[in-house]
Amino acid sequence: MKFILSTHNISSSPAIEEHILARIDKLEHLDGRAIETRVTIEHDKTRAPEKQFRCSVRLAVRGPDLFAEDVEGDLYAAIDLVFKKIQQQIRKLHNKRKARQTVAARSKKERQEAEV
Repeated sequence: MKFILSTHNISSSPAIEEHILARIDKLEHLDGRAIETRVTIEHDKTRAPEKQFRCSVRLAVRGPDLFAEDVEGDLYAAIDLVFKKIQQQIRKLHNKRKARQTVAARSKKERQEAEV
């Protein structure tokens, strides 16, 4: 999967990149069909201290992209929470696909039984 990290008003460190890559590995485990992950980190000094760090993630998958954003006072907390939101969206999408497959399989079975 392609990974793009962009920062605004904050310098990227190897520790931050490792933390983000660890979270992306968890996303790959949930959905191996992801094409690209675009992570944006911003630091806004003019905001309240509890809302200084903004982290947004755009996950490119087949169909509509998944997007999540979070604002926190701690950078690592913002990263963790935004990836938690993306994980929930991946699970929701996965459950939706499974439900459609189950309904399609049931209706096919019912049609076959009706023909007999």
